[in-house]
Amino acid sequence: MGAGTNKVVEINENANWYAVYSKHNHERKSADLLARKGIQVFLPLYRSVRTWKDRKKTLAMPLFPGYVFLKSTLTNKIEILSTPGVFFIVENAGHACAIPEEQIQAIHAIVESSVRFEPHPFLRSGEFVRIRSGPLSGISGIIVKPKNKYRVVVSIELLRKAVAIEVDAADVEAIAKTVEASPANRSRREAP
Repeated sequence: MGAGTNKVVEINENANWYAVYSKHNHERKSADLLARKGIQVFLPLYRSVRTWKDRKKTLAMPLFPGYVFLKSTLTNKIEILSTPGVFFIVENAGHACAIPEEQIQAIHAIVESSVRFEPHPFLRSGEFVRIRSGPLSGISGIIVKPKNKYRVVVSIELLRKAVAIEVDAADVEAIAKTVEASPANRSRREAP
């Protein structure tokens, strides 16, 4: 059901995953140009049926509109930012923010599987579960139950974006989620 662009060109053990914000509807072109520069990119896509007056068409759309993921040490930051269509690397306080490897691996597993998935609004809280069987075994997220269906919402927390995958209720188990406080949250709590 899913599709993605994941052109592996360079592998560096010190590299991290980052998100770059690209021009709207130019995610594929930006990903292709970055890959041509020898940068490992990942553009998760999902299938969306669009209806016009005279026809229906299935399109491959970016799962996270405006974002392309890349793996880099950022020694080539100027080269990345000079790529047509790339506006900026997602940062906090002037420092590029790495995306945890397990979040990228989870999204990659989802788009490569045959499981039905689609974009979903970011969720801050809920019952955390882990998928215990099937092709997405080990992936964790928040469970939601719209219209007698069970979905696990998997998030890229840095971007405040999420994807929902349909699951069978018997395939998930409840887990305790520990939320690590960010430096911004710690400083707010520590302030008098």
